[in-house]
Amino acid sequence: MKNITKICCIGAGYVGGPTMAVIAKQCPHITVTVVDLNEARIAAWNDENTENIPVYEPGLSEVVAEARGRNLFFSTEVDKAIDEADMIFISVNTPTKTYGAGKGMGADLKYIELCARQIARVAKQDKIVVEKSTLPVRTAEALRDILHNTGNGVKFQILSNPEFLAEGTAVEDLLSPDRVLIGGDSSEEGQEAIESLVSIYANWIPRERILTTNVWSSELSKLVANAMLAQRISSMNSISELCEKTEADVTEVARAIGADSRIGPKFLRASVGFGGSCFQKDILNLVYISRSFGLQEVADYWEQVIIMNDHQKRRFAENIVRKLYNTVSGKKIAFLGWAFKKDTNDTRESAAIYVADMLLNEQAGIKVFDPKVEEKQIHADLDYLNTRPAEENHQGVSVFADPYEACKDTHAIAVLTEWDEFKDYDWQRIYDNMLKPAKIFDGRNLLDVKKLREIGFFVQAIGS
Repeated sequence: MKNITKICCIGAGYVGGPTMAVIAKQCPHITVTVVDLNEARIAAWNDENTENIPVYEPGLSEVVAEARGRNLFFSTEVDKAIDEADMIFISVNTPTKTYGAGKGMGADLKYIELCARQIARVAKQDKIVVEKSTLPVRTAEALRDILHNTGNGVKFQILSNPEFLAEGTAVEDLLSPDRVLIGGDSSEEGQEAIESLVSIYANWIPRERILTTNVWSSELSKLVANAMLAQRISSMNSISELCEKTEADVTEVARAIGADSRIGPKFLRASVGFGGSCFQKDILNLVYISRSFGLQEVADYWEQVIIMNDHQKRRFAENIVRKLYNTVSGKKIAFLGWAFKKDTNDTRESAAIYVADMLLNEQAGIKVFDPKVEEKQIHADLDYLNTRPAEENHQGVSVFADPYEACKDTHAIAVLTEWDEFKDYDWQRIYDNMLKPAKIFDGRNLLDVKKLREIGFFVQAIGS
């Protein structure tokens, strides 16, 4: 087993930064360097006030404050960190392709390949390279081809170590995970590399929770885990529409079926739709892989999860238009929440983006409040869709630092993120300052509907 004293992580995003911070906290004997070419991002990780680090996660700033400068470092000196490291984690973005073969479904692996070529160019001693990014199955084969054919005599072992943390509870998930999964070669050298990584996690995680597999099973397990979780959400969202037609209540249905030990209560909460960086991307990847092997029925099955998710977002927006007398042109609608879920500032694939885009197409004016998402990110999310000129997005969407100002003089409020603080607002004050009839569309089943109706609100919640 190789004794690991220095780790390098390429990529300082939502997985790399928090994961390496926790490893540094739990392993003070290991030097952990997180590198990224994005100078602004690294500067934010090095901000003197750890409350200003670029990833918002409860408890993360405290972890960074404890380890940074001791054995946790953030740097743009990528080559130096690669050269000095015994083990290199690759945690760069793997977005869905927007061009060529696999457009709209396959993963774009250009950043992974660039990392591999940089490692091959810089490395002078044997290295363990760990896939931390979510990758399509058999990606390790591409990494191995690049690294093993450099002709410089350095030997590499490729491991797969997918991250199963959930944004909003990332620190808790990293400190006490359900499992850690490590995949590697069955050769003696491969098993030694696996054990080197196992020994790092074993500093704080019980050995029985550290699962080892072959590298292909590890890669595929990450995609399947996210697909299964997303499938549960889309399943309940499909039932929510049926509930609205039959006068059933989806929260009561979820409670009833969740009491079955074979099903369990998690991920049964109906909503306006799932978002985040993983679920949609990983399912599309699974669909693309299945189709590439000619497994059409398998691909169609998993693609339906995405179709239902898109339908739920579209249905939510259409319902707002319908309940506002079939036109929202010139009307103001407040969005409470823009992040894809509470306790994170991540907006990737957030339902709010797509609901806003649909309402802007209907010429609505949108007033947004989110406690953690910055104004520039909100505008960037809409501009990325390229539905209309950026100037029109800026004219149609206003961002507020105060929720009461965001809701003032609006025709309706749409709850798009389940931030706990929304439940405790002075809803009488909000009602008094809205145009009447005042309407709330609760896309997260978060608010006390009975209380709001007593105040005078018209309330439409998902699945009831």
